[in-house]
Amino acid sequence: MDMTQQLQNFVGGEPVAPVDGRYSDLIDPSTGEVFASAPVSGAEDVDRAMRVAAKAFETWRDATPSERQRALLKLADAMEDRAAEIVDTEVRNTGKPRALTASEELPPSVDQIRFFAGAARVLEGKSAGEYMKGHTSYVRREPIGVCAQVTPWNYPLMMAVWKIAPALAAGNTVVLKPADTTPASTLLLAELAAEFLPPGVLNVVTGDRATGRALVSHPTPNFVSITGSVRAGREVAAAAAPSLKRTHLELGGKAPVVVFDDADLAAAADAIAVAGYFNAGQDCTAATRVLAGPGIYADFVAAISEQAAATKTGAPDDEDILYGPLNNANQLARVGGFIERLPDHAKLGTGGARVGDKGFFYSPTVVSGLRQDDEIIQDEVFGPVITVQRFTAEDEAVRWANGVEYGLSASVWTKDHGRAMRMIRRLDFGCVWVNTHIPIVAEMPHGGFKQSGYGKDLSMYGLEDYTRVKHVMHNIEL
Repeated sequence: MDMTQQLQNFVGGEPVAPVDGRYSDLIDPSTGEVFASAPVSGAEDVDRAMRVAAKAFETWRDATPSERQRALLKLADAMEDRAAEIVDTEVRNTGKPRALTASEELPPSVDQIRFFAGAARVLEGKSAGEYMKGHTSYVRREPIGVCAQVTPWNYPLMMAVWKIAPALAAGNTVVLKPADTTPASTLLLAELAAEFLPPGVLNVVTGDRATGRALVSHPTPNFVSITGSVRAGREVAAAAAPSLKRTHLELGGKAPVVVFDDADLAAAADAIAVAGYFNAGQDCTAATRVLAGPGIYADFVAAISEQAAATKTGAPDDEDILYGPLNNANQLARVGGFIERLPDHAKLGTGGARVGDKGFFYSPTVVSGLRQDDEIIQDEVFGPVITVQRFTAEDEAVRWANGVEYGLSASVWTKDHGRAMRMIRRLDFGCVWVNTHIPIVAEMPHGGFKQSGYGKDLSMYGLEDYTRVKHVMHNIEL
């Protein structure tokens, strides 16, 4: 992909210019400079993509699972063959560290496509049987139809994979809108996929919130999936409601990291720093809200502050960096605003400032001395900011951990197996890790409770979300 030219939508297997010719600049977050432009698609662009996707569904739905598998496996192979180009595109559009993007983001994306390629062939349903005398019943799992999908800017390539892989494996067609600041790698993914998929099976339209609203409210799609903020999820649910579209919402998080007095302090601080600062904390599952036991609280604050001081941010090709810039100027201002509004009782241990005057870099930050009702505890910062609270007993830790509107993920750090099992049961989150934080595998579901949304990405549960269930009954006596 030539990053010096205007990018285009990808519809019907080919690049397509927007109908009204509107484009917006794309900014390299590591420099703050324009590097390309992308369409700001309107209702006509969305309608054209939907018509193409609906037409393609007429034949793609009849592709056998093995045919869908073969196409997805070829796409995964092509991504590996063009890995350098994909990484370059993702890095230019996000400012992420090049080495970590190549080692930690591209391989899982390829693996997830291969997982769903295989999963397409092993969908299961209730066994056939005579549940009424003289009649045999069985269940069919069928594709839903055209799926409208919206992805965020924190992991543009990986989140596109999480959306398209199960949808295509189940026999659906897709119209996807990436975040307006990070469309480049998704367009490249669609370009690669066009070699193996029939035209119109995977379509990408770029644009702003208005584009997203046009996508969700369009009458064609039967299913809408978004990964994004709680605000965006509410808007999608409201826009989908009049036509009763099925929705899949993977929204924000405020993951509690509960560290008990018996935890391995050094190992916990090291792992939590990585899981909190990776990708500049721009991760719904990031380990940024620590609840530390009374016996280790002071030592943990010191240990995590030491980790923060040793953590480096920088441009994509800088050495020994853990994370790059925040995604955009608005996000830089948002993160800084949380620190500026800290209450008097909060203690800023390290960081808390922009790094340099070029790009959107923010220092690794630790804030302690916080109370449960503080803004920075209740709201998702989505930046490299780790907060630490001191709890006095297990019940209080549970109450504080669950005392936010989010319910995506959590972790527990302890050597006590019984305590770990109690916490797993009591924590109101869709994923709970024990003595680790943030590993994700294709075989296990990812999705939250409460304001973190509903539906699952990854795993067989994610594939099933992209199917509908039909009961078939035969009268066997005629």
